[in-house]
Amino acid sequence: MKKSRLEAFSDGLFAVAITIMVLALTVPHGVTLGALRGLIPLFLSYVLSFVYVAVFWINHHHLLAATRRINGLVLWGNLLFLFWVSLIPFFTAWVDENHAAPVPVAAYGIVLMMCFITYRVLEILLIRAHDSNAVIVRALRPGRRENPTIAAFAVAILMAAVHPFVSLGIYILIAIVWIRPHPRLEKVLGYGDICDTDTDAQK
Repeated sequence: MKKSRLEAFSDGLFAVAITIMVLALTVPHGVTLGALRGLIPLFLSYVLSFVYVAVFWINHHHLLAATRRINGLVLWGNLLFLFWVSLIPFFTAWVDENHAAPVPVAAYGIVLMMCFITYRVLEILLIRAHDSNAVIVRALRPGRRENPTIAAFAVAILMAAVHPFVSLGIYILIAIVWIRPHPRLEKVLGYGDICDTDTDAQK
């Protein structure tokens, strides 16, 4: 299977996830700025989930840009990762509908944590699919950010039972940490030349 098909399928799912989330933003009936006030919590949760989907898409893009070999395990690993990403809009809506109640906030964190866990699984599967001289093997150090991230999610999920807004604060901090893609991958692929990563990765 060509890598381009995997990229196209994955990009399509990321786009659908964002579309579903933005469709949940209902248009207010009023014509004043005050009419938007009730939508502020919904909009903020949309922004947070949008950032997470963007973080996953950008890091996924860099990961596949450094990939030269796709096998069956990689395909299933990618689908498992996308499965959890596809659940983000649903759990975002659940948090909004219940005004950041403990159980929805904890469930939202579990979904995000599973996205990171399955992303790490995908990294490992891709490394195993390449030889030791491959770009992705030399540049990638899976687990350096993922392991602390998963631990932070575990703390936030448990804390949601008593302080759901503190949990949401931790989710925000994790998103900020992951805004920058993997530094070593960016360096190998050519910083500032993201659109031409296939050529850069071959250097």
